[in-house]
Amino acid sequence: MPAAGSKGAPKNPSELKDDTSSSREEKQIVLRALSSSPFKDYRVWWSLSDSKYAGTAVFVKKMFEPKKVSFNLDRTSSKHESDGRVIIVEFESLLLLNTYAPNNGWKEEENSFQRRRKWDKRMFEFVQQVDKPFIWCGDLNVSHEEIDVSHPDFFSSAKLNGYIPPNKEDCGQPGFTLAERQRFGNILSQGKLVDAYRHLHKEKDMECGFSWSGNPIGKYRGKRMRIDYFIVSERLKDRLVSCEIHGHGIELEGFYGSDHCPVSLELSKDAAEAPGSQNSS
Repeated sequence: MPAAGSKGAPKNPSELKDDTSSSREEKQIVLRALSSSPFKDYRVWWSLSDSKYAGTAVFVKKMFEPKKVSFNLDRTSSKHESDGRVIIVEFESLLLLNTYAPNNGWKEEENSFQRRRKWDKRMFEFVQQVDKPFIWCGDLNVSHEEIDVSHPDFFSSAKLNGYIPPNKEDCGQPGFTLAERQRFGNILSQGKLVDAYRHLHKEKDMECGFSWSGNPIGKYRGKRMRIDYFIVSERLKDRLVSCEIHGHGIELEGFYGSDHCPVSLELSKDAAEAPGSQNSS
C-alpha cells in the first residue's frame, strides 16, 4: 500500500494511506489481518512508497525488542529512503537489513543505470561498516550467477524494443547484466557475506530454484530468476540450517498472485546460548 498523505501533501512512509475511500477499505483489510493469528503476535514496521509499486515491511515477534529501527542506509539519518527501500532492525547481537533494490532498467538515457550504480555503491559501503552478525534479505533485483536463472542465454541477450546499451556490460535483462552481477559479487566478497541459499543448494534446480517468474503467457513463460535472497555474514555461515524458495513450476504454484514467491531462512541458535537448538527467521 502507498504511504499515508493526501495528494500533493507530504507523505508519512511509516503509516498506511487512508485518505480515500478505497485506501481506507484496503487499510482496514490489512489491519484486520494484522489483528488475527499469526500476525497479532508480531509488531510491524513499514517503509512505504508514494505508490503501490514499492515499499518494505518487517515483522518482529513481540517477545523480541529491537534496540533500534531505522530506514536509511545512512544510519545517522532519521529519514526514510525514497520509495521505502530500506528497513534496518538492530538487535543486541544481530543486524537485520531488509531492502528492495531499484531495478536496473533497460536504457542508460532513462538514468536507471545510474540509479542502480549509486545504490550498489552505497550497499558496498554499508556492508563494510557492519560490526555485528548480519542478515540481509529482500528483493535484491540481481541474479548473481548463470545458475541463478533458468535460461542464461535468453536473459543475457534480452532487449527492450531492440535497444542495445552503449556499454556491453549493461546489455541484457535487468538483474542479469554483467555490470550488476560483478558489483553484487564485490559487495559479497568485500562485506564477507554468504548467499545462504546457494551455500546450501549447490546444484541448479529448475523446479524450485527461482524466486521470480515471468508472465506465464508470452515469451517469458517459464523464464525464471532468483533475485530474492537471504545474505548472511560469514560468522553466521555455520548456523545455517535451511534456506528455501517456496514457489515452483511454470504455473507459479506458491506465488500467491505475485511474480515473486516467499523465501525462508532458518538458523540454529548460538551454541553458547542453547546447543543443538534451532530458530526460524
